[in-house]
Amino acid sequence: MGFRKKNKSPPVLSHEFVIQNHADMVSCLAMIILLGLMFEVTAKFAIMFITVQYNVTQVLGEHERTEPVNLYQYGPKDVATVFFYLLIAVILHALIQEYILDKMNRRLHLSKTKHSKFNESGQLAAFYLFSFIWGCSILTAEEFATNPTFLWEGYPHTHMVFQVKFFYICQIAYWLHALPELYFQKVRKEDIPRQLYYICLYVVHITGAYVLNLNRLGLVLLVPHYLVELLFHASRLFYFSDENKQKGFTLWALLFVIARLLTLTLSVLTFGFGLPRTENQGFSLAEGNFNVLTIRMTCLAAICLTQAWMMWKFINFQLKKWREHSQNQASKKKAVSPKSKPHKRELARGGTANGVVKSEDTTSPRARKAKAS
Repeated sequence: MGFRKKNKSPPVLSHEFVIQNHADMVSCLAMIILLGLMFEVTAKFAIMFITVQYNVTQVLGEHERTEPVNLYQYGPKDVATVFFYLLIAVILHALIQEYILDKMNRRLHLSKTKHSKFNESGQLAAFYLFSFIWGCSILTAEEFATNPTFLWEGYPHTHMVFQVKFFYICQIAYWLHALPELYFQKVRKEDIPRQLYYICLYVVHITGAYVLNLNRLGLVLLVPHYLVELLFHASRLFYFSDENKQKGFTLWALLFVIARLLTLTLSVLTFGFGLPRTENQGFSLAEGNFNVLTIRMTCLAAICLTQAWMMWKFINFQLKKWREHSQNQASKKKAVSPKSKPHKRELARGGTANGVVKSEDTTSPRARKAKAS
């Protein structure tokens, strides 16, 4: 599988060799894991990487209408599953880069700075769109729209349906894969700290919601957040193709503030009023119960600090754009300023105005000589 065109063949195992062939190398590793399913000796190890683990069968209903339902918990084997889907994320990243973004970059002829931002927004827009649609499909099966108390009722939520658990596995795998992609994509040094910040925040918050059995709250908070981020990166892609297309940023700014308020409201409602009133109070690793004051306040503080940091970055971004707009307007006014009018003395001395000599005597030279004689 050749995802990238290689004009030169760098030395084997050099940095350039790894960067150019990282998708091929990862594909080979994923194929080895898949081939392990073909042999009985290795199948039990290979299946741990590919399938979702820790399924529990429960019977729902009463008397004759009993229906067995497969639910899932989390455990140490999920690390292997996350690793496998991290490999899949690297391969998909290379496919999107090679067959979509690189072709668009050749047509747009962007600068190096815009080229890097275009690739970043293209990758994230595809991921946010997929995650938003997937998250909405899961929420439609839940009763949050009619009963918000399902965020904390029955806590701890140790049992998940397949879609919820697989959603969290893929989310953690994607954001972990973004760390080596900083090296594979040759991200500029000045952009690495900014990307590291939001990658680490995603990993910590999503993993925290998964481990602390707050998967319902995490899913509800991720869906509107992904919608806002999708709108931002889609608007930035349109802006790079045509700088006059900036209306999307206005809608994004409005939804960004609404999403921050919604996140804070649901978090305070869950950690401040919902969980303290549930029946299961206490700390138990065996039962997956983390409903104690210390953990609740730590989670709420982490969410509030993250939302405050995002609002601070948002305000600075808007102020920067406002200053740039004001400077552009001031420069345009100077360029369109009216020309200076000629002075009265210049007109009296020679009738010169704007470099042109004007004479009031319209008679010919012969007529002037005849008149003088």
